[in-house]
Amino acid sequence: MNPDAQLRARIDAFVSDLSTLVRRAALDAVASSLGWPAPAPAKRRPGRPPKAAASAAPAPRKGKRTKRTPEDVAKMGEVVVAYVAKHPGQPVEQIKKALGVEKKDLQLPIVRMVAAKKLKTTGQKRGTKYFVK
Repeated sequence: MNPDAQLRARIDAFVSDLSTLVRRAALDAVASSLGWPAPAPAKRRPGRPPKAAASAAPAPRKGKRTKRTPEDVAKMGEVVVAYVAKHPGQPVEQIKKALGVEKKDLQLPIVRMVAAKKLKTTGQKRGTKYFVK
């Protein structure tokens, strides 16, 4: 081998080692800033995880909504009906502001009250206004 080829081979090996070290340092810095535990040194090639890790249950999601009981939905529906009786002809946006709840928390109670014929509607989509029957 000529000296230029040997020099090129050593430079390529050095660059490869250096890029691996920089990548590992960057991953360690990100992991420590996020509060993750330090990664364990690789003992096996990437692929299917060992059986013990595969059987572990996934962590529960944070912020997941809990399912409301039918009583809670009915109670919110009655609150909506009482509000609409005092303030007829208002859309959902105004009802949610007045009651101080999210729109997604009003959708099911309103649908149930319309189905129970305690509320009636006029208009379509965002133009829907609610009245007491």
